[in-house]
Amino acid sequence: MAVACSVKSKVLSLARLQACCDDARRRGLTIVQCHGCFDIVHPGHVRHLEFASRQGDVLLVTITADREVSKGTGRPLIPERLRAENLAALNCVDFVYIDPNATAEQVISLVKPDVYLKGREYEANRDPRFLSEREAVERAGGRVMFSSGDVVFSSSALIESSAEHLDPLFSGRLEQLFSTHDLESSRLDAIVDRIAQLRLVVVGDVSIDTYVHCTQSDGLPDGPYLTLRPGSTAGYDGGAAAVAKSLAGLGAEVTLVTALPSANRTMTAMAPEDGGLREGLTGAGVAVRCVESGQPVYERTRYLVGRQTVMQLDSGESLALDESARRRLVASVFEQVRARGRRRPVDGVLLYDGGLGLFTPAVLDHLVPRLRSRVDRVTCDVNGRRSYLMRMRGTDFGCPNEQELREAVGNFSDSLPAVVWQWMDAVRAGAAVVTLGPEGLIVFERVGESGKRGRGRSASNRQWKTRLSSVHIPALGSTATDTTGCGDSVFAASSAAAMAGADMVQAAYLGSLSAAIQSRRYGRVPIDGSVLRMEWQRMAAGRLQVLGTVAG
Repeated sequence: MAVACSVKSKVLSLARLQACCDDARRRGLTIVQCHGCFDIVHPGHVRHLEFASRQGDVLLVTITADREVSKGTGRPLIPERLRAENLAALNCVDFVYIDPNATAEQVISLVKPDVYLKGREYEANRDPRFLSEREAVERAGGRVMFSSGDVVFSSSALIESSAEHLDPLFSGRLEQLFSTHDLESSRLDAIVDRIAQLRLVVVGDVSIDTYVHCTQSDGLPDGPYLTLRPGSTAGYDGGAAAVAKSLAGLGAEVTLVTALPSANRTMTAMAPEDGGLREGLTGAGVAVRCVESGQPVYERTRYLVGRQTVMQLDSGESLALDESARRRLVASVFEQVRARGRRRPVDGVLLYDGGLGLFTPAVLDHLVPRLRSRVDRVTCDVNGRRSYLMRMRGTDFGCPNEQELREAVGNFSDSLPAVVWQWMDAVRAGAAVVTLGPEGLIVFERVGESGKRGRGRSASNRQWKTRLSSVHIPALGSTATDTTGCGDSVFAASSAAAMAGADMVQAAYLGSLSAAIQSRRYGRVPIDGSVLRMEWQRMAAGRLQVLGTVAG
């Protein structure tokens, strides 16, 4: 029938429901009833309800009240009033009723539906609750039908896939973050919109990540070694190339300055759609400026069985650039940051030292201080033991993991804040975003005597020697398919956000969201702004349990 009225007016009291159903029956209309929790309305629900509406003239949906939902701790995720209004917003639904009982038996006896529709999974169900409902329908002269089940989803499965929302410790920490920092959607929207207006330069070494998906061989090995049968192979850009692609995915105008083999040199394993590293970067919207290295791109090949990496094979040597090539590299960086003609000034530079030989102490000592006088924001990240985190002097912040930081400082015994302070003091950095793997990350900032957090060039030693603030952001993804590249995702997104005007906690939160998305994918696939928006909306939904939101 598709009643034309407001959403809230479709949600009826019991007396009003009975009156509406009696009126429909007097008019000779067929009543169809569906019943369930409908915690998260997903495509399977919509198909089910559209099918139900075609079985009669009036579609009534009854939902179980919050107190009677027996799906485990933290359920339902969505309060009953919001669940009812979500359903009422569907054009195919005529009336919605919140049933305070454990089963729909009582309301069935009152409404006497002509058709009672359940999902296909109930056809062989012997649950006593469903059997009592079925008997009530048949006693009233109605019939039970089952929908096709052509699209199968489960609210429980969807919610359990985000089980961190139901963890009280996680939820409490998330709510504390939201209550003390501006992480609302409107603010994050503004930051991501601003990122799309930035002009950024990435400087660093590149690599290739190749994934070989294998199956175990049928034969028994003659000794203690692996026997694998290789299957599909996929290649992804790594290192600074992955960072540049991530920034371009967020809409920024990006230039990558690096070292590559000459254009006519054969590349190693690339993703089929790329055809070559340069072409892949260009296709992703990244401008490439490079010096020729005369060496193949460094490649890491990972062999997987199922989701488990069983072996990694590294092939390639550290870059051996002569002095002339290094001078050209530095000159190329400054050529990009120089505003000329109609070209906009650069909003920020991201330095990525993958430990593959592009940077030397002399290059960084020459490059970074001069960048500081030309660019408003400079950030840094490293990967591996051969990188030079201690040479990133004057950067706004760095994004190392704890192990990289401790190795750079040479301190494996003191507390993490003490180690962070050592690094920030040595390089005069304004902040640090230290990633902790499954434990999330910690944002460290120097704090002056006034209590204000400061950037690297403005606070004196005296003001902050013992004043270091820290904010912990838990890992925002509960299930990881592949953690490769998560740290680079944090670096790219948090740097872009900071350069777009975000404070450090906002920037790190967006970086953590980006890492959560990356961890659910194989390989380093760029994340665009729309996907990032969906992720923070997913996080915001998890706060409903903590806030106890109930629509009146």
